[in-house]
Formats: sequence, structure tokens, C-alpha cells
Amino acid sequence: MSSIDEARRVIRVEADALSALADRIDESFERAIDVIVRSLGRVIVSGMGKSGLVGQKIASTMASTGTPAFFLHPAEGIHGDLGMIMKGDVVIAISNSGETEEILRILPSIKRLGAHLIAMSGNPTSNLARSSDVFLDVSVSEEACPLGLAPTASTTATLAMGDALAVALLVKRGFKAEDFAIFHPGGALGKKLILRVEDLMHSGEAIPLVQEDAVMKDALFVITAKGLGVTGVCDSNGALKGVITDGDLRRALEKGFNILNQHASEIMKSGPLRIKRSELAAAALQIMEQRAITSLFVFENDQISSPCGIIHLHDILKSGIA
Repeated sequence: MSSIDEARRVIRVEADALSALADRIDESFERAIDVIVRSLGRVIVSGMGKSGLVGQKIASTMASTGTPAFFLHPAEGIHGDLGMIMKGDVVIAISNSGETEEILRILPSIKRLGAHLIAMSGNPTSNLARSSDVFLDVSVSEEACPLGLAPTASTTATLAMGDALAVALLVKRGFKAEDFAIFHPGGALGKKLILRVEDLMHSGEAIPLVQEDAVMKDALFVITAKGLGVTGVCDSNGALKGVITDGDLRRALEKGFNILNQHASEIMKSGPLRIKRSELAAAALQIMEQRAITSLFVFENDQISSPCGIIHLHDILKSGIA
């Protein structure tokens, strides 16, 4: 069998394991969710070896989606780290065999501490399964390893069950993108969910604006002085009526038009796009990309016609959102 054929076989075995796992989701899963939601404590995930590595990922996913969670190494637990567990916590113990020595040794202490126990195992008759308050069956019919030794399909099934728990809890708690952003303040993801237009916009004297009756040489001066490649055109009441970009000027001059003595109202593009200051900066970026523009005038709300700022593509890119 070629390497390609072997890779496809592995993926199909694991895909079959996940499909079978989905069909086995039942009332036990709902009980596990209820136990976690009703608890007053945290979720502590524990497992040895490959199960431990999967457990670390499950704990991390839960913690980032609104369920306070951390990983406890069972071998360290035996030597004092069980002090991390408090009454009302929920322990998710992971063992494919359900007979992992280090896991079984911490079970009596978990019970004495008053924590709830959810078992994730491939063996429903194991000591771990029998000791648990809720048992989640993550058994697989075969491992993807041709020797049947290396945890492959079983770890994939366990990881998927953990993701299912985390996402079901997210939905149950009504967790929103804004909540997600609180736990992810760093990097592009956090900035995309936190930064708003008002955080990046230019305001006050930095807004490039001219009156409708201004001559184009004055508009050109404003475009150059403000350094944003655009100026807004307002009426006598300060309402934004149009925009003129340096690209508009360049194209007009290339055609030989003598525009410097014309009025801004004669050159401007009417009906400029707008965005509210409370919108996410990512939304402004999306509009700019869709419309192939580099700036948007900003308004307090939909009822106000005078701009309170302007946001430029370069400011968004420098913020690290994209």
C-alpha cells in the first residue's frame, strides 16, 4: 500500500469513528452539560499520556469559550496538586481503558473533596466508568494504527467529544463574540473582536472637509495637508454631501480637464458611504474591501448628517486586524 493510500485509510478510519460517536450521543451528554452548568466551581480535566495531551486541549477550549477550566496532571495530583480541586468543581477524567493507574488513584480524593466526576472512556465497564457520576462513551471499533497499539482514532474521538462539550456549553451559556474577545485580547483575533471604528478614526481638525462652494485648488490643499487622500464636501449646515479623492483629481488631470478653479460640488461623488463610530473596525475593513475604497466617513448615528471622524484603511492595517 502506498503512503497516500495509507493516509486515506487512516483518515477514513477516524472519520468512521467520529460518525459512530455522533450516533451515540444521548442523555448522558445532556447530564454532563447540566452537571457543569449547575456547578459553582471550575472544570478540571485530567488524563495521562496521549489522553492528557487531549485533555489539555479540551481544558484550553473550554476556558476560551466561557467555561473556567484547567488541566491537572494525575501524577502530580497524587503528590499534592489535588489541592487545586474544590468542592463544587467538576472533574473530567479521561482514560481510554478506564483503568489508568494514576487516574484511579485520584478518584477517592475527588469524591472526598466533593467534586463531581465525568468519565470519558472507551470502556463502559471499567472502574473509571463505574465510579463516575456521568459516563461519556468515546469507544472506537478500531484504531487507525495498523498494529492497533498507538492511540489514534480513540484520541480523535475523545478530542471531538471535548469540543462537543465546549461548544454545547458555549451555546447553553449564551456566549457571544464580545465575550470571546475578552479572553482573546492579543493578536489579530482579539483586535478584530474588540477594536471599534472610534478607536482608530481621525477626529476634530484631522477630518478633511471643504464646503461645496470651495474651489478645487483649496480642496487639493486639504487633501494634501490632511494626508488621507480624500476630502469630504459639506453644505453650509455641515452635512456631508460628497467626497473627492486624490484619485478623482489625478484621473481628471490626466484627461486634460482644467479643474482647479471649479467648485468642489462640481467634482465630488455624491452619496458617500458612511459608518457609525460604534461599529467594529473589522466591519469598516469589510466595506472598504468590498467597495475598493480606502476611507470611510464616520458618524455618531444614522440620524446625524455631519461626520464626527474618518477612518482610513492604513489605520486598520496598522492596528493588526488584517
